[in-house]
Amino acid sequence: MNKLPRILVVDDDPVVAKSIDRVLTAKGFAVINAQSGEDALQKLKNETYDVVFTDIKMPGISGIEVAERIKASQPWLPVVIVTGYSSLENQSRAKAAGVSGFLNKPLSPEMIERSASKALEEHRQPAAEPMTEAVASEAVTAPAATAAPVKESRIKNLALFLVAPIIGLAYALAMPFVAIGAIAWIAMKGKKKG
Repeated sequence: MNKLPRILVVDDDPVVAKSIDRVLTAKGFAVINAQSGEDALQKLKNETYDVVFTDIKMPGISGIEVAERIKASQPWLPVVIVTGYSSLENQSRAKAAGVSGFLNKPLSPEMIERSASKALEEHRQPAAEPMTEAVASEAVTAPAATAAPVKESRIKNLALFLVAPIIGLAYALAMPFVAIGAIAWIAMKGKKKG
């Protein structure tokens, strides 16, 4: 019997933690939550995990520091940084620590699932060669996407690009009528009062 891959989610925001939990549990992962960096480091001492997702901005130990400590003691363990506070400094520190991914909030279920699958695949592969600069940069900035979502995304972007001017024109043409209607409504309302 195969045991479920174990994901440690470190986030002091219960809504974000629950969202990640819901997505990954539905995809067959065992999700364990830690509400702080200290809690996460304690759990990592007592149990084994396949992937760690950590928020950056938390009280006490930051997610970057959690990632650095994990990579110092368990360099094989993939860590995915999740943040709503992305900065070049955070990305540089995350890259230097050797994280597997860097996700910016808001998160979509697809982003969560892709990054977990990528990190789990990284965890399963034996450590062969060190990452090159290009591969490390790619790993930090975004999880690898499959060909199908990229093609679908391009088609969607092209459709939006073509439709946007038409929608803008429709708004521009409708605005004078809306303004005239609003003025007439205000005038009628004023007439009823007076």
